[in-house]
Formats: sequence, C-alpha cells, structure tokens
Amino acid sequence: MTRIQHDTPKKNRLVGVIQAGKTIAQAAELIDMPLGTAKGVWARFRKTGSTKNRPRSGRPSKVSDSLRRQVVRLAQKDRKMPFREIGNLVEPQLSATTVGDHLAQENYHRRVARKVVLLKKTQKVKRLAWARTHRGQDWEKVIWSDESYVYIGDPKGRVWVTRRPEEEWEEDCLIPTFKQSSIRVMVWGCIMKGKKGPLVVLEYPGGKGGGMNAKRYQEQVLGGKLVEFYQEMDSERQNIAFQQDGAPSHTAKTTLKWLKDHNIKVFPHPPSSPDLNPIEDVWRELKKHVRARAHPPTSLTELIAAVKEAWDQITVEDIDKYINRMDDIVADVLKAKGSHTKY
Repeated sequence: MTRIQHDTPKKNRLVGVIQAGKTIAQAAELIDMPLGTAKGVWARFRKTGSTKNRPRSGRPSKVSDSLRRQVVRLAQKDRKMPFREIGNLVEPQLSATTVGDHLAQENYHRRVARKVVLLKKTQKVKRLAWARTHRGQDWEKVIWSDESYVYIGDPKGRVWVTRRPEEEWEEDCLIPTFKQSSIRVMVWGCIMKGKKGPLVVLEYPGGKGGGMNAKRYQEQVLGGKLVEFYQEMDSERQNIAFQQDGAPSHTAKTTLKWLKDHNIKVFPHPPSSPDLNPIEDVWRELKKHVRARAHPPTSLTELIAAVKEAWDQITVEDIDKYINRMDDIVADVLKAKGSHTKY
C-alpha cells in the first residue's frame, strides 16, 4: 500500500489553521489530510516546534547559502507570495516544498494573517498620546461602552503570510478588516471592572436616514440605560468616566451637550482603536455563546433572543480578565509607538 507523503507547507497550513482556533479534525478536513496524520503532525509540532520529519539519509542539499538568503528576501518582500512563486523567481528554480523547508530553517512559516483596523499615521500619533496620558490610570473608574453587530452567517476567508513567530504583528503581516452585510442586529452595551452593565438592542428603521443617529443614540442608549447606570456607579465609586468611541452619533454637538447637561464625564478614546477597549473582547465572548447554541438562530427574532441570552451568560470574571490587561495594553502601545498591539 502506497503511503501518501504530505509536504511541509501543507503540514504548516494544518498548524496555522489549528492555531487560528479550529480543532484538529476541522483542520484536517479543511486541508484534506487524514485525521491520524494530522494528530501526528500536531503532536510533533507541539513537542519540537517544527512539522518536519526526522532527517533521512541522502545527498546533501545543493542549495547555496546565497540562494537561501535570496529566498528569505523574497518572502520578506512580499509576505503573501506563495512558496511556488518564490521558487520560480530564483535560479536554479526550487520546488514549493524546498522553499518551505529552507524558510522553516530560518523560522519562517505560512500562518493565517491577523486582521486589524487600518491605522493612519495621524491615528498612531493619537494612540501614542493617549497611552502616555493614561499610563497608571485607575481602570475601576471607567465605564467602557460600544456598539456591535451580531449577525447570522459569518464567512471569513483566510490570507496566509510568511513570517517568524515574533513577526505576527508586523504591518506587512496584517490584513485590514472591512464591514460585512447580512441579517444582523446592532446592540449597545457597557461594562466596568467588577460590573456588567446593561445591554440595549438598538431599534431604527433602516434605509436612507434610518440608521443610528445622534437623536436615536441619546434616546435609546444615553437616556434609556446609560444615565441610570452611570449615576449608580458614580455614587458607588465617585469621579467615574464614560468611554465611547468617535462614531458621529457619539461626537455630535447635541450628544456632547446631552452628556454635559447630565453631568456625565467622558473618557477619551483614540480613533480606530478597538484594541484599547476591553468590551471588544467581551463582544467576542458573546458571539461565541451565540455560535455555540445547539440550534443557531435563523431569523432576526431568534437572533435578538440569542444575543440577550448570551449577554446573561457573560460573567464578571469574563469582563475583569480583559479590563485587568489595560496596563499591559498601554505599555504595548507605547512600545509600538502607537501602532498595533497583540490585543
């Protein structure tokens, strides 16, 4: 019986898919590898940090050191370039497997690219200034808030890049994300350290002029749930602040006046910075609960019910583990000079 040999790039793809959150069985099915083989590859990777088999006897490599350096330079120049294309660009030409093997010797592997918000230079400057200002902040005094879409159907394609483990957050190893459209509901929620705030399912008619605007934000969120929660927490902790991002409905003159009239102190938030708001991780927890349901929602009504149930399942411990990282996040922003963090 002929035994199928799986090349190193394929094994590395298996590892990348598992590290991205799939089970071994799901990853094996995705890249067309027998489950038993996949388990062996994953076990070898966890033990040795490599997917390569033990060296076999044979002729020494004919690839020179200069050719290896050329392969590395090509991989660094275009992180998305497939191994086969790199092999075709060098002389003598190399197979995709050979390219992958030599890159692996330099600790470069194919991994799924992280998706992040695109940061402009001015936004990095504002993030850096924010981190400098709030180093040593008392995070128990901040109410974190945000809106989030929860939707039915979440197709997510993967983009593979060639990188070293420590290069995961390099700019050319990241993929900017963009909004998607599907059957969805928008919710608003807020959290504090040691406290889960209210959740609001936002209602608006949709269509031209029917989206979330300042008036609806003030009526449904600020005047609906936030003011009562803010007053309760301010009475309990004193001198707290309310964080909101820079959405137009949040920064409208009427909204800022509403907040001032109700004595609600606003905590600043730099633009395009979801990593600086711990509620973003809480939204991920909520969506995990929705996806984990035995019977996933198939209609808008069912989706709303599922979201409310998922919010109830989130614990204070879930919330605190993300707020407790804020000092580390500030330190990472400072270290990255305002660029992306791993959070």
